[in-house]
Amino acid sequence: MFTRSVMRSPSQISLFALLLLFQFSTSSAARAQSADEAHIATRVPVDGVAPSLGAATRSQPMRVDVDLVMIPVIATDPMNRPVLSLQRDDFALYEGTSRQQIRYFSLEDAPLSIGLVLDCSASMKNKIEYERQALQEFFANANSQDEYFAVAVSDKPRVIATSADSLGTLQDRLISVPPQGHTALFDAIYLAVAKLRTARYQRRALLIISDGGDNKSRYTRGEIKKAIEEADVLTYAIGIFDEEPIPLLKSIEERMGREWLSELTDASGGRTIAADDRRKIPEIAGVVSRELRSQYVLGYRSSNHARDGKWRRVTVKVAQPAPAMRLNIHYKERYQVPAE
Repeated sequence: MFTRSVMRSPSQISLFALLLLFQFSTSSAARAQSADEAHIATRVPVDGVAPSLGAATRSQPMRVDVDLVMIPVIATDPMNRPVLSLQRDDFALYEGTSRQQIRYFSLEDAPLSIGLVLDCSASMKNKIEYERQALQEFFANANSQDEYFAVAVSDKPRVIATSADSLGTLQDRLISVPPQGHTALFDAIYLAVAKLRTARYQRRALLIISDGGDNKSRYTRGEIKKAIEEADVLTYAIGIFDEEPIPLLKSIEERMGREWLSELTDASGGRTIAADDRRKIPEIAGVVSRELRSQYVLGYRSSNHARDGKWRRVTVKVAQPAPAMRLNIHYKERYQVPAE
């Protein structure tokens, strides 16, 4: 097959070039405008059912993307219920001491990639049934498109289920793991974070159900905290702590469990919710699941243009609707700037 060559005059070529230049400048301006304008993402019902008012979490992980820093923010009322009615002007955002202009704003509910770390060590013998109930309540509030996997931990961690398995299969496998052995909790968290690095969705979260003790891991608490921060994985924990602590009969790992879990979750922008009353564990799992379904995302371009690879501290403030109703907000308080 032959194609026919067409000769164009210089005037035709000039006109063609001008048209191309106009098209390029118009599309560039449109892209720039969309990046700078506030955006409200619509909450789309799942399977025709409107999403329940119950939570806020990380839709986009905190990151620097073409100079746009994205910060997920969770807002809850004093009853731990998510507050989903805030507008962009209700937030104030600072990097260091410098207030930043919020150029992007959204409230999103999209599928998640979730890692579950389930403590099956000997210290969970009288708590394991509540852990199983928590799973059922957690998935009752899930998005049908969520991707997940579960890691059981005792002397060493192992993956016991993925999203290819049904919830019933996961529960059966959890039942088949008798609570015994030591607790390699930090190793299990490290394994879960590593798997989430290659997860399907950009929104990634980790839920730990444990008493927080660790007495078997190769990784240290500091190493795990760093891994969570660098991977940008929003981390929650349900802390199953003894109702009547007996300090003399507990190891240092068990006594420090609450503090250790809070340190790890706070670093990610999530939180640890203590279940001192074990009967509330399933209810707490529902709260966490709903919080993971909704979150505010604030985006800004830093006024500090240095690319020095350093960590920068972020502060988010929110206008309080009334003195009698103070909102709680959770977010990741620092991010690392890429180095040139």
